[in-house]
Amino acid sequence: METNELHRGRLIDHVQLVVRDLAASHAFYAAVFQALKVPMGGPNEEYFWADELFVSTASSVAAQGRLTGRVHLAFQAQSRDMVHAFYEAALAHGGQDNGAPGERIYHPGYYAAFVLDPDGNNIEAVFHGDAKRSSPSVKVTF
Repeated sequence: METNELHRGRLIDHVQLVVRDLAASHAFYAAVFQALKVPMGGPNEEYFWADELFVSTASSVAAQGRLTGRVHLAFQAQSRDMVHAFYEAALAHGGQDNGAPGERIYHPGYYAAFVLDPDGNNIEAVFHGDAKRSSPSVKVTF
């Protein structure tokens, strides 16, 4: 049995995506996470994970036989180049374009790309700008 390190005090403990085709999702997320330099763990017949993202089949015990609905997940990137690497890796491994890399209006320096994963989830990689140009926390008004 494999174990994960627990991170207490975070708002989100974990997110689970229940997918139709685990092999297709594994190929997609393995490429995306390699581009983002995020290690993956636990590939077996029913699931895999990366950090606090858990991806499983509908037949896994945790899924209770149901697919998840469409969700939006945003992963942090360390640079604009990493956003581009994410985007290219996603498209090369079953993802569909949902917004090419570029500046977004959310705050100055917000640079992101969006793709749809094999199950239609909106997956984003975002770089929040150079630390010299922006503070570590940004106040955004909606």
